[in-house]
Amino acid sequence: MLNAIRKNGLTLAIFACASTGVVAVTQYLTKDQIVRQERAQLQATLNEVIPHELHDNELYASCTLVSDPALGTTQPQPVYIANINNEPKAMAIESVAPDGYNGAIKIIVGMDIEGTILGTRVLAHQETPGLGDKIDLRITDWVLGFTGKQVTEDNQSQWAVRKDGGQFDSFTGATITPRAVVKAVKNTVNYVNTHRDKILNQPLNCGGEE
Repeated sequence: MLNAIRKNGLTLAIFACASTGVVAVTQYLTKDQIVRQERAQLQATLNEVIPHELHDNELYASCTLVSDPALGTTQPQPVYIANINNEPKAMAIESVAPDGYNGAIKIIVGMDIEGTILGTRVLAHQETPGLGDKIDLRITDWVLGFTGKQVTEDNQSQWAVRKDGGQFDSFTGATITPRAVVKAVKNTVNYVNTHRDKILNQPLNCGGEE
């Protein structure tokens, strides 16, 4: 009986080691492919929020990290600088709306060098399907409403949903989600407007350059 138990235990241990080895080898072999896929996805998103005509550089590689409470998180956030002939023309910055209905909402905002929004996308969220998920471009085009707008000293109050006296539509039964995104976009643009020169003079330090 004892020998059988020992034999079964040894078999299970060998199987566990073999399984772990297979997982490790698979991860090693697919690591580069995963990196390429993530980079391609990032590049596709960046191309959506910064038009091709505003850069001749690889956006994902022209990246610097910034940190400020205005960006909705204590974690450093990437800023991708768009250049033409080494002259900055636009940038895309990631930030967080910490007060979504079901948690934090991660966004990216592209804007030209004067602060006009070129595009906004929601990168990640956990909002309720059929309600809050309308912030996702795959569901509705609501997020396109930020394009072409600026944040100035004179229009701060307009950066709110209509229910709060602002200019942006909310969703029936789901005001919290669009309210959080509008606030995050406003805070992000305000941050860039205040720190633009500092951002542009920072070293490229995201760690993904080749």
